[in-house]
Amino acid sequence: MYLARIFNSLNISMQEHYMNELLELNEKTKEYGLVLTPQDVELMMAARNEVLHSYGRVELSIEVTKVLIEVFSASSFIQQENYADTLNELHEVFYDLKNETEDRISDMKLIHRMKEMFEEDCEGSLGLLKSKLEEYAEEFRRELQKNESLSLLEGEEDDWDLKN
Repeated sequence: MYLARIFNSLNISMQEHYMNELLELNEKTKEYGLVLTPQDVELMMAARNEVLHSYGRVELSIEVTKVLIEVFSASSFIQQENYADTLNELHEVFYDLKNETEDRISDMKLIHRMKEMFEEDCEGSLGLLKSKLEEYAEEFRRELQKNESLSLLEGEEDDWDLKN
């Protein structure tokens, strides 16, 4: 009984800590005219947790969220009016892509690929970004399967590192 209370208070304490960390990022993002309110952060954390649950994933930190905020806040396609909603959708896109690429690509590499496509190929369209990233994931899996098949045929271990 006491153990449940301890875990609950730890969880509340961590949530408050995470909220403060994300709110501190406003100092960086306000130069782009983007600011999250405490309510925005609270809703974003709830949406993030829901996405993680729906994909069967566990994240012990908020580093991905922080990087998404830092990287995408510089986009000219994101305005204050759609900022929080865009971040929520980017979480969904990111974790879907992590699953589709079997966690074989680093978080940073995926986020920067997402940003590059968002800016250049999709001109800020999240729908188009999702579509383009589905194609990217399919191509990645085909290439991965081809390389794994070649390694098996040649009797060699796969020595290329996708985490960089």
